[in-house]
Amino acid sequence: MKKLLSILFVAGALILNAQDQDPKAKTILDDLSKTTKGYKTITADYGFIILNKDKKQIEKQTGKVQIKGQKFKLEIPGNTIVCDGKTLWNYNKDAKEVTIKDFDASNDEQLNPSKIFTMYETGYKYKYDKEEKVGTSTSHVIDLYPSVKPEKKKFHTAKLYVDKVKKQVTQLRMMMKDGGTQLYEIKTMKPNVELNDNVFTFDLKGFKPEQINDER
Repeated sequence: MKKLLSILFVAGALILNAQDQDPKAKTILDDLSKTTKGYKTITADYGFIILNKDKKQIEKQTGKVQIKGQKFKLEIPGNTIVCDGKTLWNYNKDAKEVTIKDFDASNDEQLNPSKIFTMYETGYKYKYDKEEKVGTSTSHVIDLYPSVKPEKKKFHTAKLYVDKVKKQVTQLRMMMKDGGTQLYEIKTMKPNVELNDNVFTFDLKGFKPEQINDER
C-alpha cells in the first residue's frame, strides 16, 4: 500500500517557469486546474493496474475517494484512510488497527488524494503528446517529466489523460524506470456531491487501546 500511495500522490516542491513549458499543454492544464478547483467536492471510483516490463499484469485493485477541500476519505483494499484536514486516520482492516497522525497539507510526502488531480502544477515539465480515445470520449494526452530530484522518482514519465469536453482527468499512466507501467483509471467522477463533514472523521468507538497507534 505504501508503494501505491507514494507513487500516486507524490508531487514536487517548486513551481516551474511557464516559459519552459509546452504552450498547448499549459493551456489544457490551466483549464483542467480551473475546472478542478471550481469543484466543492469530488467523489471518484478508480482502478489501479501494475504491469511488469513484459506488459504482464501483476496487480489489480479498485478504490474510491471522496474529497472536500483538504478533507478526504480513501477506500482501498484492506484500508480505510480518513482525514478531516488536521488529523489522519489509517484503519487496517486485516489487523483491525488504527494509526493516527497529524496531517500537514504542505507536506508533499504525506498522503493527499487531491494531488492526483493537481500533481502537474508543481515539480514537472510537460509536453503535449496526442489525442486518444478513452472509452466513448476523447482525451488529450500530456507527458509529465519530473524536474525536482528526478533521480529519486521511480518513474521517468507520467502520461496524463484529460477529457476534451469535461476537462477532467481520466487516466494517469506512470512509466516506471524498471520498464513497468502503473495505470490509474478514473472510472467514475462526480463533482459537487453533497458530503457531510462527518464523512471525514473516524469513530474510534469499539476499538481497544492496543488497537490504536497514536503517533501525534
